[in-house]
Amino acid sequence: MRAFLKKITHPFLKFGLNKFYSKPRIFSFQNIQIRVHPDVFPPQMTFSTKILLDYIETLNLENKRLLELGCGSGIISLLAAKKGGIVTASDINEIALNYLKKNASKNHLKLKIIYSDLFQNLDNQTFDYILINPPYYPKKANTVKEQAWFCGENFEYFENLFSQLTNYLSYENNCLMILSQDCEIEKIKAIALKNTIAFELVLEKKHLVETNYIFKLTSS
Repeated sequence: MRAFLKKITHPFLKFGLNKFYSKPRIFSFQNIQIRVHPDVFPPQMTFSTKILLDYIETLNLENKRLLELGCGSGIISLLAAKKGGIVTASDINEIALNYLKKNASKNHLKLKIIYSDLFQNLDNQTFDYILINPPYYPKKANTVKEQAWFCGENFEYFENLFSQLTNYLSYENNCLMILSQDCEIEKIKAIALKNTIAFELVLEKKHLVETNYIFKLTSS
């Protein structure tokens, strides 16, 4: 955690990131092209989004009900829709949702886009797949943009997430979460277990100096 914060707060790197994200940028995957607003989680600069995209490519999503919880740019939701999924994309970042509506239209893809703080506005819907690329650095988020990175000083995001997620897990569905070696995985697992949620490793992927893990979350 400290090493990551050092990296992103280093004056030179911080200047470079701020300059790069001073205007909307284009991101493409499998003939899906989107514009990403500077205030939205950047798929261009992180390994997790690409790893999830590659994993989704392997799934049969035809007529499957899929929720991307905290969709950010929405590229994962758009790929799922392209693969025939019945997709719901939710987020608390209204800029992200507005851009996703435009990007969906430009790519001729249909999905349901909802403003929701976790499951707040999802009305106990059922899903075959739930995908979560969570904020996991323990620091207070002062802006909506920062909420894509920071889970609160005491991991409040995960406390809230897992207390609600139990109502959406079943033997029939798949809830997948991606985490990095940079985060406190054991702490996150402990919060999940407190809510009778277990982690099963599905994929481990090393990219340069970072290892990411996709876990299947199940009711224990």
